[in-house]
Amino acid sequence: MEEIHVLPHDVVGRHDTLRHGLPALKSDSQPLHPVQVIQRSQRINEVETRRTLLERAYGSAFPLKIDIERQILSRFQRPGLLPSSMLGLESSTGALDELSSELALHDPYDSESFFPSDMHHSMEVRLGIAKGPVARAFF
Repeated sequence: MEEIHVLPHDVVGRHDTLRHGLPALKSDSQPLHPVQVIQRSQRINEVETRRTLLERAYGSAFPLKIDIERQILSRFQRPGLLPSSMLGLESSTGALDELSSELALHDPYDSESFFPSDMHHSMEVRLGIAKGPVARAFF
């Protein structure tokens, strides 16, 4: 019988136009550098390795307990439109140990397009008392 070799999708990191449409930006149309592909996959491999080490050291229930705690912490939000820092989730994933330039430079409240919304109306929409999208307070 003839053996069919199927290559996995996105081996080189190129944009697949038939699946994802035309690229919108110039950077989307250019193929990724092999080092970028390795850096993106490193975090996934790191999490899988940590999970297997915890499973071997503490048993199969311990990684499941950590996954359940992570799911609970990822659902926690402040009421209304107050920003949630997700401090518990960041501490469980180890994101507090990493400091990137995006944390210091990218504050959405400093942008010119930020408009504060009416907190009372947004809470009523969230509780189902009022209908409609959360409207801007200022235009």
